[in-house]
Amino acid sequence: MNEDIQFVLDNAKEQMDKAVTHLESELVKVRAGKASPSMLEGIMVDYYGTKTPLNQVANINTGDARTLIVQPWEKSMLTPIEKGIMIANLGLNPQNDGVIIRILVPALTEERRKDLVKKAKSETENAKVSLRTIRKEAMEELKKLQKNGTPEDMVKTAETQVQSIVDSFVLKCDKHLEVKEKEIMTV
Repeated sequence: MNEDIQFVLDNAKEQMDKAVTHLESELVKVRAGKASPSMLEGIMVDYYGTKTPLNQVANINTGDARTLIVQPWEKSMLTPIEKGIMIANLGLNPQNDGVIIRILVPALTEERRKDLVKKAKSETENAKVSLRTIRKEAMEELKKLQKNGTPEDMVKTAETQVQSIVDSFVLKCDKHLEVKEKEIMTV
């Protein structure tokens, strides 16, 4: 196999890896009823006039399966952290006791669980769309190589390889969704 074809295959595989990694990070954010510090990822708080990620101004831990504990590094950050969590609109109610902020994670209703499964399916579908786009780009690159003199049989073999790579990554996406769905629907 020539190195141009190998480059196209490696590049496609690398991009697909990134798409699946992104899916994994998005699925972690879909909470499944258990308290997890990752639930507060992406929350920005006002740190002396600058929007700063919550995890850069406080320690975030789980007290138990239903409680998150946010311990700011500076006491003056308690109120801005509380506001940041409220603004994020995650359906969480922070309780400030003057030292730490406790967040009781409410149990999920059946309807909310179904909504979360829909969200997980949507994220998975987005990842699959990315995979198909990467496949399309790789196939176009292979066609260009063929026009530039790469033998047709080598290009056909490479196209088959691209398709099998896509199929394996789609399976990975489906497995991630299956695990997340089971996690969400488990009461």
